Amino acid sequence: MAETLDEEKMPLLDHLIELRKRLLLSAAGLIVIFVICFFFAEQLYNFLAQPLADLLLQRGDDRLARMIFTDLTEVFFTYVKVSFFTAAFLTCPLFLTQLWLFIAPGLYKNEKMALGPFLVASPLLFFTGAALVYYVILPFAWEFFLQFETSGGDGTVPIELEAKVGEYLSLTMKLLFAFGLCFQLPVLMTLLARVGLATSEGMAAKRKYAIVGVFIVAAIFTPPDPLSQLSLAIPIVLLYEVSIILARMVERKKAQREQEIEDEL
Repeated sequence: MAETLDEEKMPLLDHLIELRKRLLLSAAGLIVIFVICFFFAEQLYNFLAQPLADLLLQRGDDRLARMIFTDLTEVFFTYVKVSFFTAAFLTCPLFLTQLWLFIAPGLYKNEKMALGPFLVASPLLFFTGAALVYYVILPFAWEFFLQFETSGGDGTVPIELEAKVGEYLSLTMKLLFAFGLCFQLPVLMTLLARVGLATSEGMAAKRKYAIVGVFIVAAIFTPPDPLSQLSLAIPIVLLYEVSIILARMVERKKAQREQEIEDEL
């Protein structure tokens, strides 16, 4: 009886040891990259602030292109945050690789071929969404918000931007992560179709509801100007159509495998 229990416990213990090793390796990689990024935290923050700086410098007054902080520790912790976010993004391939190495031995060959592309597509889609925010959305968004500045005069008080270091980073990272997560739609819908929780016909039939939902999400996560909302809504709608196509491909392959099994029997 004791030998039987030991034989049953050992595989689970081995799996836990393997999982701990993978997690420790991933955490060690994150810490190393974080330390390296912290030495370049100022440059990384300047990169994120460049869209706003360009707009302020276009006004011809260098004094406007500045940010303030009202807490002695604000800049330090802002640099810590931007270093951590950058390190997490750079070590994402390491985390996915360690995840793959942990689960791959327990998968069949067809399951490996099915899951592998998703591990590659997910960070690429996230990077695409973040790049869309940085190069397209942020310039339009900051320009929209800067329109609310007033020069004052005639008994009125001027309203001028004094951007805070920490608040700017929080808003920018929210937009980056929101767009990056929205661009995971094809991965999510294709996985749901693979496990049978969604079908291409169902997604196509609910297309109009999905489009309405997309524009609602775009209105929440983007500034209230139409161009920024369309910049998020249109790519997500296109990704939804791509999800339908991928779901049909998954269903077609699944039907072919089932037919081959029936033919063998």
